Amino acid sequence: MRQWIATMCLLVLGSFGQAQAATVLVVGDSISAAFGLETQEGWVTLLEERLREHNPEFKVVNASISGETTGGGLARFPQLLSEHQPDYVIIELGGNDGLRGLSLTQMSSNLTRMVQQAKQQDAVVLLLGMRLPGNYGQRYTEAFYNVYQQIAEQENVAVVDFFLAGVGGEEGMMQADGVHPTQMAQPLLLDNAWQRLAPLLPLAPAQ
Repeated sequence: MRQWIATMCLLVLGSFGQAQAATVLVVGDSISAAFGLETQEGWVTLLEERLREHNPEFKVVNASISGETTGGGLARFPQLLSEHQPDYVIIELGGNDGLRGLSLTQMSSNLTRMVQQAKQQDAVVLLLGMRLPGNYGQRYTEAFYNVYQQIAEQENVAVVDFFLAGVGGEEGMMQADGVHPTQMAQPLLLDNAWQRLAPLLPLAPAQ
């Protein structure tokens, strides 16, 4: 009897340990690809470091590409899901669609399909919402922002309202091009994502 109890305890503890380990897939554009910075300085690397403070078995796969659109992300997405089998998917796309004035209907369709494909593989999804500069016109900028909110509501997934909150337009936070965050901004980007990501994760207390 004692041996049986001991065996069951080991199984339960083993299962708990396995549940704590997870793969996080980040699919984004230049903001998540650490454009203009060393890769290790980017917010995605900082995310992996923070996750491993809770459990060294966490793995973060950064599949972000500078210049990526939602259409490009969607085209790559099935292979990424198949290859990495993520437990969590963070989607940081849409900024390039908006800056290029692409169809918001198509952007919404692309993001929705990515969310649905991730959910079909039982991955938990976090959308990182974006906003456009005011010179794109109020109607377009509001419609762009609402794409993320509508998808989050329809697909019942978490969303960060504005991933660049506290960064865009702030002194020292943007590179000379006015588009890409500096190294100083990366911890804030991580915090912006972390607020919505952390409640989704099986986190142990930080070591």
